[in-house]
Amino acid sequence: MTIAIIYYSTYGSTFALAQHIADGVVAADAGQDVSLRRVHELMPDDRLDENARAAAGAQSEVEYADVDELTTFDGLIIGSPTRFGNRAAQMSQFLDQTGPLWQSGALVGRPCGFFAGASTIHGGHESTILTMSTFAMHHGMVIVPLGYVADELQATRTGGGPYGPTHLSPTDGSKTGLSDDEIAIGVAYGRHFAKIATKLAA
Repeated sequence: MTIAIIYYSTYGSTFALAQHIADGVVAADAGQDVSLRRVHELMPDDRLDENARAAAGAQSEVEYADVDELTTFDGLIIGSPTRFGNRAAQMSQFLDQTGPLWQSGALVGRPCGFFAGASTIHGGHESTILTMSTFAMHHGMVIVPLGYVADELQATRTGGGPYGPTHLSPTDGSKTGLSDDEIAIGVAYGRHFAKIATKLAA
């Protein structure tokens, strides 16, 4: 089995969370491989600041997601930072290309999960996951939420919730990198998703 983690990340936090979720999938020891995939940047170069360019360089070895490849995966975990409470345009542009897969029912019954992030506590962690989840609903996929399978969900003061892993990345620089709770929640979600995907495959 192969689980794909498809994400968009401007400044690297969503990419970091994707990596920890991948660690969880592997830690489940359920025989799954993990494929990280990023979606294309749509912002013009002159709109990308130095930090965004550095983050893009750090992701340069991650392959770009291909819509035609989605049918080769046994499960999809999709991540995006929030943009005004919604998924980023880069992720929408990618998901909007899956119309032919919807028409053929190619993704029906496959597990799908979501993760997100925002620059403020109430900036759209949950709403971004909800807006992405409609993709899975229309494709007839099985949505796998996190629930409360991780103890850190009761302790976190930054990101993470029952809908899925999230990260808090304030723009004032008061928090750099993912918190210990965010990392643990990401790993727990990857492990949980892998176990559910295995049961569905069986």
